Amino acid sequence: MNNKLSKNLGQMIDHARQVLEIEAKSLMEISGNLDESFTQACEMLLACKGRIVVSGIGKSGHIGRKISSTLSSTGSPSFFVHPAEASHGDLGMVTNEDIVIAISYSGESSELSLITPVLKRESTKVIAITGNKNSTLADLADLTLECRVSHEACPLGLAPTSSTTATLALGDALAIALLRAKGFTETDFARSHPGGSLGRRLLTRVSDLMKIGDEFPKITPDANIQEAIVEITSKKLGMTAVMDNEKLVGIITDGDLRRVFQKTKSLENILARDVMSLQPRTIQHNALAAEALQVMENSSVNQLIVTNELGKPFGALGMHDLLKAKIL
Repeated sequence: MNNKLSKNLGQMIDHARQVLEIEAKSLMEISGNLDESFTQACEMLLACKGRIVVSGIGKSGHIGRKISSTLSSTGSPSFFVHPAEASHGDLGMVTNEDIVIAISYSGESSELSLITPVLKRESTKVIAITGNKNSTLADLADLTLECRVSHEACPLGLAPTSSTTATLALGDALAIALLRAKGFTETDFARSHPGGSLGRRLLTRVSDLMKIGDEFPKITPDANIQEAIVEITSKKLGMTAVMDNEKLVGIITDGDLRRVFQKTKSLENILARDVMSLQPRTIQHNALAAEALQVMENSSVNQLIVTNELGKPFGALGMHDLLKAKIL
């Protein structure tokens, strides 16, 4: 490695820190410049009867897509429209009940300048996010959020860096301000993210995973140990409930069987009542699967008997069911 390249590599961390410091400073500038226009924007968006439409081109378009996604996932329905596509038909997706957030740091994007007057003629409200409050876009918009930064992190001053970071952060600020105003909760978040880990934990219930009917392993107290082994093996839950006239009186697990095998060589005349564990752990069918996991962990068990609202057992849930559903 030549000395010049080695020196440049050694400076990379310094350069990286410089970029992060410049961008962090830009965020503080935006924070310090927030005024009543931000509150007005929030009030407009909270009163929106339609959806929040975000539009921008180039780097502003990439940032706009992320802002739209964040709004949608935090309780403010939104979609992104590319301004060039909007001028060729996609503007038909926007109604006068929607609010458009138009993003352009210069405020002079010709594509936005073309569609904004059309939106205004249709009585669609427009909020501009721009670094130039004296721009064409700012003049056309109903409300302007200024997002001006003093320096780009790019040493050439060419690539949008600090400005795009600041715009993204301002979009996040809007989304979270709306989230708080709406009282948006973890459960609300889970409903729009059913495939995510949080969604699974907050939406999946025991009834979605439990084994019922013929899949529910159960025997009577007078069943012999061989019957218990067959039931446990065939139902593949590592346990069987012990039921006396539909009343839960015990449970036999793989562990109970191993302890029996260690104590005696002969299984003749051994009944379920002789080896079952009393007072098995139960959970109601309408409980969250995450609650079932907590009960299992706190009780150091791998299976639960599932009951209905009246406490009647009618199913079972195993740790592997939770693992398969990715509740862990």
